Amino acid sequence: MTDIPLAVAWLVTIVLIEAAIIDGRQLRVPNWLTFHFAAAGLAYAAWSGGRESLIWSLEGAGVGLLTLLPLYAIGGMGAGDVKLMAGLGAWMGPAITLGAFVATAITGGVISLAMIVMSGEAARHWATFQMLGREILVVRDPSTLAMRAAERKPTMMLLPYAIPIAVGSISYFIWLGLLS
Repeated sequence: MTDIPLAVAWLVTIVLIEAAIIDGRQLRVPNWLTFHFAAAGLAYAAWSGGRESLIWSLEGAGVGLLTLLPLYAIGGMGAGDVKLMAGLGAWMGPAITLGAFVATAITGGVISLAMIVMSGEAARHWATFQMLGREILVVRDPSTLAMRAAERKPTMMLLPYAIPIAVGSISYFIWLGLLS
């Protein structure tokens, strides 16, 4: 299944916008949204295209999950963001999901840099970034890294990652011509 119906592209876009709004306000993407988003994507695929379409949808969900899971494993982002990408994958399939992830990563990087510059504390953030890089290389244990990230969280400037997911993914959808 490679042709994405216009209604599906718009449905995914609306869910991504809703997730970004919620995450921006609450710093979390709720399970009621991510679970139903992913489950509905899988069900739609099975209903609309049978076994082949369901496999395509499962592959997309897997790609979405695997793109952000490493960052979640070390405490770099919340589970809701990971599940949101998996839901996107269930609806959009593996290829579009991978492209949306690349656009999301670029968007997240640009927003993060803007937040750092606007904070006026670029030197402190650079030092923290270097420390995190060394920590990842030295510790190498995801559970220890996640614990350290949780300890640091109250002092960190947080980016509600559903925002870059929405902006990056929707921009990619527009670039592909999926929303027109």
